[in-house]
Amino acid sequence: MAAPLHERMKGVAETLQQQFIGKDEVIRLMSVAVVAGEHCVLLGPPGTAKSALIRTMAQLVQANYFEYLLTRFTEPNELFGPVDINAFREGVYRRNTKGMLPEAEIVFLDEIFKSNSAILNSLLTLLNERRFVSGGSTIDCPLISVFGASNEVPSDETLGAIFDRFLLRVQSDNLDAYHFNELLIRGISWEVRQAEGKRLQPLVAAHELIELRRHFGQQMQFSDEFLSTYKGLVFQIRAEGVSLSDRRTIKLLKLFAASAYLDGRGQADTSDFFVLKHIWNNHDQAALLDAIVQPVLDTFYRDHPERRRVGAVGVGVEALDSEVDRIRQVITGGTALGDVQLFSQLKALGEIKSALSTLSGDHARGLEKRVDQLLEASFQSGRFAQL
Repeated sequence: MAAPLHERMKGVAETLQQQFIGKDEVIRLMSVAVVAGEHCVLLGPPGTAKSALIRTMAQLVQANYFEYLLTRFTEPNELFGPVDINAFREGVYRRNTKGMLPEAEIVFLDEIFKSNSAILNSLLTLLNERRFVSGGSTIDCPLISVFGASNEVPSDETLGAIFDRFLLRVQSDNLDAYHFNELLIRGISWEVRQAEGKRLQPLVAAHELIELRRHFGQQMQFSDEFLSTYKGLVFQIRAEGVSLSDRRTIKLLKLFAASAYLDGRGQADTSDFFVLKHIWNNHDQAALLDAIVQPVLDTFYRDHPERRRVGAVGVGVEALDSEVDRIRQVITGGTALGDVQLFSQLKALGEIKSALSTLSGDHARGLEKRVDQLLEASFQSGRFAQL
C-alpha cells in the first residue's frame, strides 16, 4: 500500500535536497506551491540550479510536463499549439493543443519575463483561471503549477500583471564558500547521472495532487490566534511599503495550509509564516520582510526547537566543523596568503558563523566560539602561527 501523499511529497523534497545542496528552503517553497496549486518563480543569476531544480521535481511528480524557453520572438503557437488546419478549412478557428501548455499539469517557462505581449495576454487567464480560449471555445486546463525562472526581477510595468500571478518569488543564489567541497561531490554525481541517462522514479502522481486540491478546503482551518498573528504581520508588511493586495492575502492562506499539510499537520501554525519572506516585489523588500517575519519565527523555534525545518541552508554542524578545520589549516599553514586569499577565508568564516546562528545545540555553540577565536586572532595579527 502506498504511503500517504504528504509523506511521499516529503520524499520528493528529500530527494531534491540530497541532490541540490543549500536549496532546502527553495525546495520547500516549490513543494508548497505544488500542494497548494499555486505558481512560483525562481530568480537569480545563471548557474544557480533554477532550471535543474524544476526539471528534477518534474521527474518526481508523474505529470504531463511542458517546458519552453521564452524570448521576445516566441509565437503563441509554440506554447499553445498550432492552428488546426483541417478545422480551419471548415471555417472553424481552433488550436491543436495536444502535448502543449493548455494540456500540461506541471509547466516550466524559462526566462518568463522576456516574453512578448501576445504570449503574456494568453498566459494571464490560463495561470489565474486554468482556462484557455481557443477560437470560440474555452478549454478547462488541468494545470497544477507553473514554475517560472528568470535572471532578474522585471522592471517593466507591463510585466506587473504576469509577475503578480506568481504568488511565490524565490531567490536562488550562488552557494556560500563553505558549501564548495560538497558542491563538487554532488555536482559530479549529477553529471554522471545525466550522462548515463538515468531518470528518477516518480513518487507522486498528478491526479493525486488534483484530487487533493478538490478537497483542500479541509486544510483551510485556522485558529483565531493564527489569524490574529497573520493580521498583525500583514499590517506591518503594508506599513513598510510592500504591496500586498487583499487577493494575495487570501491566497497566501492556501500556502500556509499547504506547508502544514507537508508536515502532516491538520492546521497551520506560526512556523508556516516563513512563506511571507518570499512575497517581495523587488529585492530591496526581501530584507524588510525578513526583518518582520524572522523574529516571529525565532520566537516560535525557541519554544519548539525540534520544529526548525531549515537551518544552515541544508548543511549540518558536522560539515561546518570540518570546513572550519580546513580554513584553520589554510590560514595557519606555512604558506603566506595574499590579501585576496586571506579575505576569502575570513569571508567564509563569517558565512559559517551566520549559518551556525540558525542551529541549536552545544556542538553549534562550541563551534561558534572557535570561529570567533579564529576571526579575532586574524584581525589582531598578520601572523597566524599562534592560532
